[in-house]
This record gives sequence, structure tokens and C-alpha cells, in this order.
Amino acid sequence: MTHGKEVTVRFHPDSLRATSATLLEWGGLTAEDAAVAADVLVAADLRGVASHGVSNMLRVYVGWLRGGHVNPRPQTRLVSETPSGANIDSDRGLGVSEVPRAMRLAIEKAGSTGVGVVTVGNGRHLGMGAYHAMMALPHDMIGVCLSATGPVMVPTFGREPRIGTNPIAFAAPSGKHFPVVADFALTTVAGNKITTAQRFGLEIAAGLVADAEGRPMMHPFTPEARPDITVPTGIGLLPLGSSPEMGSHKGYSLGVIVEVLTGILSGTGFGARAGRAIMNHMVAAVDIAAFVDPVRFKSLMDDFIAALQATPPAAGAERVLVPGQLEWEAEQDRLRHGIPLHPEVVTWFELACREAGMPCTLEVVSS
Repeated sequence: MTHGKEVTVRFHPDSLRATSATLLEWGGLTAEDAAVAADVLVAADLRGVASHGVSNMLRVYVGWLRGGHVNPRPQTRLVSETPSGANIDSDRGLGVSEVPRAMRLAIEKAGSTGVGVVTVGNGRHLGMGAYHAMMALPHDMIGVCLSATGPVMVPTFGREPRIGTNPIAFAAPSGKHFPVVADFALTTVAGNKITTAQRFGLEIAAGLVADAEGRPMMHPFTPEARPDITVPTGIGLLPLGSSPEMGSHKGYSLGVIVEVLTGILSGTGFGARAGRAIMNHMVAAVDIAAFVDPVRFKSLMDDFIAALQATPPAAGAERVLVPGQLEWEAEQDRLRHGIPLHPEVVTWFELACREAGMPCTLEVVSS
């Protein structure tokens, strides 16, 4: 988000990774974990997902680490294991460094049994879910990542939050095209978008939040007109579908499924009882070769992607997109031309590096 000011300064991804990793080490992570966490963050920025990149989440993670909200040196524990599955207690470890480790285990198990599933309980925020799902792609596997994030979603017909945004991420390889990647929350919008709208006095669209009585707000409103709407700390976000008439039970049901496959399957519990601090995850890898020749699979994926892109666009639309296409296009551009950062973010880096007693080594590509 640029808050109306054009961002023209772009930075080398490698310098962002290195600087971010050093700040995370300052927060208490090991050098290895800091490097993994920084890679997850910068991967989000490369794909244009700034909400989960260095601009937003790095300062949050550093604050959590230094404030004790996250265990910087967790004693992760393998609770149970079978040839195709495992359950890990991450001991309040930061998800952006712990979940990639779990996904590597899922990939290893999928290589042996065809499918690998790993649950991660007692965890913290994992960043961009697509990163973990996409780890399966180089292995000719399909990747899945689920995360239960703590209660902010109001159930259909409910008036208080009971379910998290509970994002689902999915990644499947193709042959000559980009991979199909879907990564989305099960609420109609992320909570930070509502708080941003409130901060800047922007109109909040219909169908995003419930009022104090749990009724879906199906007309646009301004924060000034409705100061009682205080998402995410007060009134809840609506499930995908917004209202019962528009199918909100589907988004709510998906949110319930994520709770079951993460917190409950790991034995940790569910968000409404554990609170927003605890986040539970599940990652899975599916070895394509266990089902079909990967060459055949990728050829079919190419045909599928081409068929979707060949769909005649609706009136006023330029083209039909495939899940993950915009992010892939952003990544190709940013790998060549650097990652744009808002001046406020650059200032934060400079101040944080100064506080940490280290030089700010961000390297400008162009300005």
C-alpha cells in the first residue's frame, strides 16, 4: 500500500533478504531460522503480496520476538509420526521459520508414500501460505498449506467471532506455463484492510463486516458514520459469501474444516478456546507420480491453463486470469527490476538497523 504516494524506488531482493535476516537475528532467531524467515517475507514481496512481506510483517515479527510473544529458540517436538504423517509441537516458534521445516518433512514422506501430511501445533504466524505450498513444486508435487489464525470471523447466524481468517494455499505445477497457485483467507477481507480503511477514513465496502448484533453490513459505510465498527478487535469479519442468502455458510464451513485439520488434528485445540496468540497449521505434499506420469499431468495442466485464458472476457474486462498469474507476473518484473518499497518502510528499516547497531544495507536498483 502506498497511501496515495507513488513508489519509484526499488530494492534488490538479495539486499532485502540479508537486511531482514540480520534484523530477525537481532530479534533472537538463529542465523539459519532468520535466513528462512527472511526468504518467506521477500518471496511475498516478489509476488506483490505486500501485506505479508517486509513492509508489514517484518516489523511485527521483530516486535514479537523482542517482546516475548514468540519463542525465538523453540524446542520443537515430534509428537507422533507414521510413514505418511507427523505431528509437531512448535513450542511457540515463529511459523515463517518452523513451517518450511514441516513442509520439507511432508515432501520427504510424499516421496516415499505418495502423500505426506504434517500438522504444526502451538505455533505462530506463518506468513504467505503460498510459500509453503509452492515448496512442493520443484519436486513434481502438489502442495497444500492451511492455517488457523485465531477468532476474527463471525459464524453464519452468529454475533461474536469464533473462527480465524484461516487461509488455504494450494500450488500445482504445469509444463510450459506458470504454476497454478491459490492463496486466500476464508473471510471476505483481511482484518488489516478494515483497520487501514478506518485509519484513512476510507469507505468500507458492503458485505465485509457484521454489526454489533451480528447482522451483515450489506451497505457501504464510512468509519466516521459507524465508529462502533472496530474490526478486528471488536466487531467480526464476515465469512466468504457475506450473508446466508449469498452462501456465507460455505466460507464458514471451510473455516471450520481448517480448524479441524490444524488445531484439533494436532491436539492443540481450536482458536476460540486458545485465543488469537496460538496459530496452528497443516502442510501436505502430493507426489504426482503416485497417481499419473508427471509429464502427462503437466501437459494437462498446460491445456487447462490455456483453456481458462481463452475464455472470452466479460464486458469491460481485459482478460481472464488463472489463480497465481498476477503474482507470477509481478515476480518476473520484480526479479528484474527490484522490489518497490514505500518511503515509510525504508525509514523503518533505517531506524531499526540503527537501533540494532548495524548498517542498513538495502541496495537500490533504480529510482
